[in-house]
Amino acid sequence: MDPFAALRSDARIGQLADLLKSRPGLAVAEGLWGSSAPIVAAIAAERLRRPMLLVVAHLDEADDCRDDIETVIGRAPDLLPPLESVSADATADEELVAERLRLCLGLLERAADPPQIIVAPIHALMQPVPAPQALRDASRLVQRGDRLVPGELERWLDARGFVRCDQVELPGDFARRGGIIDVFGPAHSDPVRIEFFGDEVESIRLFDAGTQRSAAMLESVRLAGRRRAGPEEESDEETEERTDHAPERRPALSPARSSASRRSATRPGDATATDTTSFLALLAPDTIIAFNEPGEIQEIGRTFWQRLGERAGIVPADAIFRRAADFSQLLLQRFSGGVGETVSFGVGGLPQFEPKSSDALRALAELAGESDVVVLCDNRAEEQRFRELLEERHGSNGSGNGDQGAERSEHDGSAQRLDEHGHAALRWVRTAVGVIHRGFVWQAEAASGCGPADPSFTESPRHPITRPPRIAFVPHHELFSRYRQRRTLRRVSPARPIDSFFDLSTGDYVVHALHGIGRFTGLKALEKSGRRDEYLAIEFADSATVHVPVSQIHVVGKYIGSVRGKPALSKLGGTAWKRTKERVADSVTDLAAEMLAIQAQRATQAGVAFPQDTTWQREFEESFLYTETPDQLRALDEIKADMTRPRPMDRLVCGDVGFGKTELAIRAAFKTVEYGRQVGVLVPTTVLAEQHFSTFRERLADYPFTVEVISRFRSKREQGRIVERVRKGQVDILIGTHRLLSSDVRFADLGLVIIDEEQRFGVEAKERLKRLRATVDVLTLSATPIPRTLHMSLLGIRDISSLATPPVDRRAIVTQVRMWDDRVIREAVLRELNRDGQVYFVHNFVKDIHGVANHLRSLVPEARVVVGHGQMGGAELEEVMLTFMRREADILVATNIIESGIDIPSANTIFINRAERFGLADLHQLRGRVGRSKHRAYCYLLLSPKHPLKDVAARRLKAIEHYSDLGAGFQIAMRDLEIRGAGNILGAEQSGNIEAVGYEMYCQLLEQAVRKLRNEPAEIWRPVNLELGVSASIPRGYIRADRQRMEVYKRLASCRGPDDVSTLRSDLLDAFGPLPDDVQTLLTLAEIRVLAQPWGVRSIVLEPPDLIFAIDDLQRVQPLFSDGPGSPRVPDPKTIHWRLPRRLLEPERLLETLRAQLARAPRPALAPA
Repeated sequence: MDPFAALRSDARIGQLADLLKSRPGLAVAEGLWGSSAPIVAAIAAERLRRPMLLVVAHLDEADDCRDDIETVIGRAPDLLPPLESVSADATADEELVAERLRLCLGLLERAADPPQIIVAPIHALMQPVPAPQALRDASRLVQRGDRLVPGELERWLDARGFVRCDQVELPGDFARRGGIIDVFGPAHSDPVRIEFFGDEVESIRLFDAGTQRSAAMLESVRLAGRRRAGPEEESDEETEERTDHAPERRPALSPARSSASRRSATRPGDATATDTTSFLALLAPDTIIAFNEPGEIQEIGRTFWQRLGERAGIVPADAIFRRAADFSQLLLQRFSGGVGETVSFGVGGLPQFEPKSSDALRALAELAGESDVVVLCDNRAEEQRFRELLEERHGSNGSGNGDQGAERSEHDGSAQRLDEHGHAALRWVRTAVGVIHRGFVWQAEAASGCGPADPSFTESPRHPITRPPRIAFVPHHELFSRYRQRRTLRRVSPARPIDSFFDLSTGDYVVHALHGIGRFTGLKALEKSGRRDEYLAIEFADSATVHVPVSQIHVVGKYIGSVRGKPALSKLGGTAWKRTKERVADSVTDLAAEMLAIQAQRATQAGVAFPQDTTWQREFEESFLYTETPDQLRALDEIKADMTRPRPMDRLVCGDVGFGKTELAIRAAFKTVEYGRQVGVLVPTTVLAEQHFSTFRERLADYPFTVEVISRFRSKREQGRIVERVRKGQVDILIGTHRLLSSDVRFADLGLVIIDEEQRFGVEAKERLKRLRATVDVLTLSATPIPRTLHMSLLGIRDISSLATPPVDRRAIVTQVRMWDDRVIREAVLRELNRDGQVYFVHNFVKDIHGVANHLRSLVPEARVVVGHGQMGGAELEEVMLTFMRREADILVATNIIESGIDIPSANTIFINRAERFGLADLHQLRGRVGRSKHRAYCYLLLSPKHPLKDVAARRLKAIEHYSDLGAGFQIAMRDLEIRGAGNILGAEQSGNIEAVGYEMYCQLLEQAVRKLRNEPAEIWRPVNLELGVSASIPRGYIRADRQRMEVYKRLASCRGPDDVSTLRSDLLDAFGPLPDDVQTLLTLAEIRVLAQPWGVRSIVLEPPDLIFAIDDLQRVQPLFSDGPGSPRVPDPKTIHWRLPRRLLEPERLLETLRAQLARAPRPALAPA
């Protein structure tokens, strides 16, 4: 049944539609509260089958209106986003430029059916867009079969502002590789790959920016440039004059820029005034322009204009209203007033619902006694759970889970029965799936005629229900005081999960497995014995150089482990490196034995085996508003598997900031409390405790479980009461700081301890936690993968789950290192205020923090500034944080108390003052406080001109600026180890070991030690050495960039089977075009390696007329030579000489013969090392 049927058929909306038929017409709809305004406007536009532009005051409101309208009409309206750059120093957000351009191009084609609905905040309309002719000049249609010279398209892209790069990843990128041009048009959601055959367009394919693999084929594509080009290229002087008002790109500490901040701020049509126009100029003449609260829109527009004036090329809001007079206009208002024919709706607002579910349902019952009620849930699972809750509360027969929940809810007295009138009233509560953001009570013209929500609910004869002609639309999140879904402006290309740290640059120190520590001097093409191959050139002591064939790239790793000057280069030919490796191997064997003993001891201890998932658990997980990443789902399976075993769980979940660790913890907690056990959540800071308390309570709002927090924000009396209830088992989940470990906090039946950022706790707390681990399940969360946990994850010494894939729609944070500059600070704050956002300003010195706050107040008088730091009293600090969370302040000046876990989606700009005084992991954590919303986030690392920068601090800031992409925590952890040295990672002895051999070699030695202690093979894979007298490398003409060639070589070395080689071959064909002979040979050699390895072949060397096989086991390889060309002979049990006919020794035939011989024989199991 359509919950909005009564609205669609309401005669008053018909009246509005009639008033809007004339052009230009004006109609006023008054008495509209909650989400009723955008819904009424959308239904009116649908009745008339005309396009509509809905104008609102704020961007957040525009997002809400899109959800509201989509729920009613079944399709999402388009959004015209405002540009964020407000001045010469702000970085233009290319995604916003792209979104506006896409919308403008769509309006030019006028092909929308059904008619288009667009939602726009007023400041988006005040910013100009490209004029129609400029749009046409800046775009071109490319079709399959077109006669087009690749170089001509390349010049066209250059002239229109596309950024040339090696690999296309972001809108505005393009790359040419021979006869292939990749383009990511700003107006497209995916990049396209255009392949030429000579001067003809042979194919056009969409491809994935993350994997670089082609997807769907296209017949044509319209490429839209980022700017209009003249008949000739501009001179440098013309370019400088044209960009006087474009953002200034100051040099940063390092030339490396994040992908988000490397763009120019050129916008479509910014070349001349005649190239731009008002967005309204692109609208069809029959468009209806609706203003939601026109008075507020004018006020916000006026404020925007006063802040910026004409500097950003914007026009006053009054000009928008004047131009709108040429269209049919609809004014949507809560109160009466205004000029024009008026239709009154008399919509009412919802009552204020209490956070407690029992109180909220009582208020819902009262509402249902005087109105029909429709509760709108975000998804089916949430709807199902709510219906179960209704059944439980008015006494219907519930499920076993429901009975259990009712029993447990008696802890806080929440299982009070509703009175009989409530029983009957709740019969009429209906449910539906859909998102509206603000509920309302619709005063219908007649009774809606809807029946009970469930036929099993019978009406009591003592309390007959007379249903009034009113319908209350109640959003589920509003009923239970829950969060609302955060939306993004467009789909963000998925980022690839972190692979490994093989980011080699010329000059980097490396570790060669056989020769020791050297310096990488670059890729070199060398000719040996008539063959031209590519080598990694590595310099050792006394200027000795070793050239490592790219086929052996696996023996080279980047050196990480020391900051005390530069590591000493190893000397070739000596025994020092061998002795060093042996010493480190002995030491790590002792370490591994100790850690494995701890693990074995835990395996013998008795724990609690939790049952398999229940219906409640499944419904709870399905009600999650976001899409889980594959890593989250895998980690969840690992956590649940641990919890169902009889031994205590001790699992570490490593994941970058915002990758979904908290949701995993909440699901584990739910499993625990549903079984009747208690959960303790231990966090390092008071502020984070309050944040987790809010998150857990909101997430569990539908269920009868009690969540409490104990911290210095609570009075001693409150703490005492909470502790007593915990002891009696009346609190299911207790969240707290180290106070949770106090001797007076005793749980009635503790089942799970969740530890957030364990490395931040002191020695005493860690000892208490160590004792806890012996008896209860422990789940530890780490936001920055510190090296200790990293190598544990690699080596399996500890149970660990890694979250390496960013959530869908997360964006990288624009990170800039700058000297303190009042102008930059003011303009960045204004940008945030103009998009209704908030700002963190981190100043880690309490003595002058108020002075900094006063300076900001004078610098940005438009902003409301509050101050918070750890030396404040609990009540005072709590009030400051709540003020900021309620958005009653614009700037929070704080110490690093905000570092862990603060989640305020509206705060998307952070300044970190005196950034050189922070550690790398601390900077990464602080930066992670922003970037949790629809907006592009910005992080400014401010330096003081009075304090010279030390070398270590400079490297640290260079790293944090360079690694600004999603999932940067892995690289941050590696770079932090590189900068600080091993330090206290594993204690003094292991620190010296890491410094001696480098982090990667240390991990390899530790892995070998663990496998040896477990009686497992020392290696699971040993590459086969091939010397077959053929050239095999990637020509620079095929892949120009050294970084990309090294990536392909690394993939070749990582191939473990013929399928891997086949996938790589397909990827190369797709991305770079037809394979040159040398690359074909390279792939064939890789296939021979992976086919030979399972036979226990160590090497194959050509010594004409024989192929000499070095082998492990003669009996194992006999089937290889039982049939086929040539004749084998066995000079010793470890060697086979295979003599082939002379005609088969030609390079091409030799490789094919060898490949075919290895492929046709049945493959044995993997050869042990």
